[in-house]
Amino acid sequence: MINIGVLALQGAVREHVKALQAPDVNVVVVKKSEQLDQIDGLVFPGGESTTMRRLINKYGFYEPLKHFAEKGKPVFGTCAGAILMAKELVGHKEPHIAVMDITVERNAFGRQRESFETLLKVKGIGEDVEGIFIRAPIIRQAGEGVDVLAEYDGEIVAARQGPFLACSYHPELTDDFRMHQYFVKMVRESMEVPA
Repeated sequence: MINIGVLALQGAVREHVKALQAPDVNVVVVKKSEQLDQIDGLVFPGGESTTMRRLINKYGFYEPLKHFAEKGKPVFGTCAGAILMAKELVGHKEPHIAVMDITVERNAFGRQRESFETLLKVKGIGEDVEGIFIRAPIIRQAGEGVDVLAEYDGEIVAARQGPFLACSYHPELTDDFRMHQYFVKMVRESMEVPA
């Protein structure tokens, strides 16, 4: 049994919990930083990144989240979660948790009314992955160690760097749970001790 947490400060927490559910997965709704010690992987849900950062600071999550990532435990960020993970943010001096060598631009596709759905070709997952983009960010640049998993209109919308996975869209708002299954596999692989 593996334990995967969903950071429950803001965003589509219930939807991520549902998407992660499997016979061998125990999903933990993370509301206190101490719970990070009990999980093997963590999801940063979408929401509003500035609000999420304020809540991370308010509830004492900042250092524990950095420590969790530094231990090499897998983290999956969707939409605002990807913004939290980026080492650089366009138009901002300071990043948030800064665990992935990516540069992200917030609201890069426009405001709420410019939200859209499309099918994406996602490396290692499929050619028909449903992507729901809501005030979505774009990954403007990816560092050397970053594997680009998906692009839309020539822009990066999903990437992986070791134990870290980020996407601009909301896979949790669909009935296609392959992105979450991919992350569960990442968590499982991170727990396998090499012989």
